[in-house]
Amino acid sequence: MSHFIEGLDRRQTMLLPEHLDDYVDEHNPVRAIDAFTDMLDLAALGFNAHAAATGRPGYHPGLMMRIYLYGYLNQVQSSRRLERECGRNLELIWLTGRLKPDFKTIADFRKDNGPAIRKVCQQFVALCRNIGLLDGDVVAIDGSRFKAVNSKAKNYTRGKLRQKLGEIDKAIERYLGELDRADEVFEQTGTVLPGARMERTLKKLKHLQKEATRYRSIEQRMDETGETQVSLTDPDARSMATTARMPRIVGYNVQTAVEADNHLIIAHEVTMLGFDRDALSMMAVAANDVMTTDQLIAIADKGYYKGEEIVASEEAGISVVVPKPMTSNAAARGQFDKADFAYDAEKDVYLCPAGEDLVYRFTGQQDGKALKTYWSGACTGCVLKAKCTTSKERRVRRWEKEDVLDWVQERLDKDPAQLAVRSMTVEHPYGTIKSWMGATHFKMRTLKKVATEMALHVLAYNMTRVMNIMGIPAMIAAMKA
Repeated sequence: MSHFIEGLDRRQTMLLPEHLDDYVDEHNPVRAIDAFTDMLDLAALGFNAHAAATGRPGYHPGLMMRIYLYGYLNQVQSSRRLERECGRNLELIWLTGRLKPDFKTIADFRKDNGPAIRKVCQQFVALCRNIGLLDGDVVAIDGSRFKAVNSKAKNYTRGKLRQKLGEIDKAIERYLGELDRADEVFEQTGTVLPGARMERTLKKLKHLQKEATRYRSIEQRMDETGETQVSLTDPDARSMATTARMPRIVGYNVQTAVEADNHLIIAHEVTMLGFDRDALSMMAVAANDVMTTDQLIAIADKGYYKGEEIVASEEAGISVVVPKPMTSNAAARGQFDKADFAYDAEKDVYLCPAGEDLVYRFTGQQDGKALKTYWSGACTGCVLKAKCTTSKERRVRRWEKEDVLDWVQERLDKDPAQLAVRSMTVEHPYGTIKSWMGATHFKMRTLKKVATEMALHVLAYNMTRVMNIMGIPAMIAAMKA
């Protein structure tokens, strides 16, 4: 093996460093984990930081928090793998002082301290604010679907149950028909069909009847509880639409708000809703509570466009940038869309493509919103009527707070490049975290535990970002300042 770099002889006697501290230099991430955990008031956050007066001593919550922070920073989320790493990983040996909790103790800590762990994630965001990393004025909001432990095969909707029961009923009918034909053959000719075939048919029939009973019990559960979906492995997981390439997954919708300067996740929420339109004001207000600016701009995609949510955000002092989706089919039919009617705020009229004024007629209620209705008396003889409406006159409705939506659209029209900021800001964290999670994404079940798991991922992501931005020695110095 000459001319190659050679390692040491395994039988050679060597003097290892005298102190554990010698194994970890000042630029090692475990020093940042240790410093951050030291600054936490664990009792105030909700951890049980007081040792029991009797019985076997337990592990300090600070030690367990260090283990989990190290695990999620290094894509080791399994409690069994963390137990193994505590016994062979020099960085974890340094971090734990050579303690090695068993996997059950490690798993129970995450399971039993969910609210406190989520507060630790918020505490790190507060630290980022204190050291000047959240002084920008732009945040991007988005949601992404994360897979749950529950498989598609163990998630049921009413439509899926009807389809399954229909298939089973047809199969049962087919097998019963085979049995009837076998009886007819025996009566007419005295010939008995092969026993193996008959036995196989009866087994299949029995299995199908058992499956039908199971599906009907799930349907009955839906009737009794009012649930629209039932997931057997993780009861809180929901079937959600994603992309055309992968149309549905069973999981959770994770909402995040990411600030645009340093790409830190400043707020997040795990939801069971498969859509984003009800989350804009929730995430915008949560981001506004963290950022230092008084003029926050929140950018989201068209999936968040909902009038009530936009108005709620604007009334909270947040300038939102949300593109309006094209939901009308008028253009596809070759007719004028509402956007072709210009509103004159001074006169409170709409100007139609033919140059006529649509005047205010009355105000009605729809879905809890006050809608003003406008139309013109000149529609009957209009040469453009065929391109406008098939009714007696074209009516245009306006929400009483639609002026707010007009301001939002005007803001976007002035600077459409803001939408590119959203995709460059918020999609990278999702990709990073999902790659850390691996193909299976969440490992825990139920919304409460999944929220804890997501908080650890967000905390690990934010810590990695700050280490990369500041460097580990500067980050530790800022924590101790």
